[in-house]
Amino acid sequence: MENRHIQHLYLRAGFGIGYDKLHLLKSRSNSEILSELFSEAKNIQPIKLDLSEMESLIKENYKDAKLKMDKKTTMALQKMNREKIQELNYAWIDRLKNPSSVLNEKMTLFWANVFVCRDNSVYHIQHYNNTLRTYALGNFKAFVKAIAKEASMSKYLNNRQNVKESPNENFARELMELFTLGIGNYSEQDIKESARAFTGWSFKFNGDFFLRNNKHDYGEKTFMGKTGNFDGDAIIDIILEQKQCARFICAKIYRYFVNPTINERHLEDITNVFYKDYDIKNLMHYVFNSKWFYDDENIGVKIKSPIELLVGIQQIVPVEFQKPKQLLYLQKLMGQILLNPPNVAGWKGDKNWIDSNTLMFRLKLPSILLNNAVINLEEKGEFEDSFEDYYKIQKKKDTYIKTTKSWDAFETQYGKLSPEELKTFLIVSVIDEDTDAFLSNLKIANNRDFCVQLMSIPEYQLC
Repeated sequence: MENRHIQHLYLRAGFGIGYDKLHLLKSRSNSEILSELFSEAKNIQPIKLDLSEMESLIKENYKDAKLKMDKKTTMALQKMNREKIQELNYAWIDRLKNPSSVLNEKMTLFWANVFVCRDNSVYHIQHYNNTLRTYALGNFKAFVKAIAKEASMSKYLNNRQNVKESPNENFARELMELFTLGIGNYSEQDIKESARAFTGWSFKFNGDFFLRNNKHDYGEKTFMGKTGNFDGDAIIDIILEQKQCARFICAKIYRYFVNPTINERHLEDITNVFYKDYDIKNLMHYVFNSKWFYDDENIGVKIKSPIELLVGIQQIVPVEFQKPKQLLYLQKLMGQILLNPPNVAGWKGDKNWIDSNTLMFRLKLPSILLNNAVINLEEKGEFEDSFEDYYKIQKKKDTYIKTTKSWDAFETQYGKLSPEELKTFLIVSVIDEDTDAFLSNLKIANNRDFCVQLMSIPEYQLC
């Protein structure tokens, strides 16, 4: 398999590939590489924070099925919860940097922007994040049903307030509009009827799903032309019977993993594959095994998300943040804070990642991480909405991001490469003539400096 094609595969199925692994794989066939990639994906490891201190505090104050805490204890518990949500953010990025299954983690990140959710309970959002991880390459029908029962989703889309006396349509609407069918592929009556089917869905204190029987509407419902005593699971079954559901999800897959501009013939092709059994693993294997996936028109044409950019740089030069909150601040500046999507529609992606401010910052990011370049933090605003309390930054104290760089690891793999070899490895997109001329005229002291320069050109923003 060609080097360029292996790089393309690992940029889309992961966050890049090291030079040593590229050298190892180049003699293997496409089927052998994919077999290894998907075999690794069977190793699903949930992220588990140490929540024992919080649990002890809760148990000490949990009486008569109600939390009865004094103000001081309540504030202490809230502080712990905020810190643990920060820790979950760090742990997720660390997992992306060092995955046991690169494909499973990339798929988890993808699904986090399909089944969009946020929550201020670390217990519930950690479970939600691991549900994404568990089903990332599984059966889509089981996935949707599991997501619908998550405590975080129930809170986020008000399904806990959905009762037979007064149905709340929020979850039912977003289930169809954003999660499965897309706007225009259902009626307002379908929303009303499906909302009735989800009435009474709730969760216990520990996040486990349960049905409040006295709040559930057991009456007959008519949904998408079918009539019956449907519950929420039955509604999801009917939704997935619509081929539009397979097409809607495959369009998201295509834009994220193949090309932001859809080839309708290829989309129809993968839709047919997915609609047969809604097996996500089979779908992704078909995509990565298709000849058209490796066409030049699909290589180096996708703008990296902030997380892809941040993690990708650290795939080349391992970096540890001396002050973890600064990692959150970088996410804020680039417009993608994990666990904090902007709204239920999620991040728009591609060209929406770039504006005049974010582009200049993204071009400077390699120098910030690797060369101690200064950021004027005082000019930047605070975090929005509820995360403002979680992720405050002491702006006046920090003028640059403090990191520990593992340049020895870089030298081991890249120190002996020629400048041309390093450029070919790091940049997969077509380099502009003026940029190429600029690189050719650089006085290169060593590969470390050239690496930072290459990561600072516009073409490095593409994968």
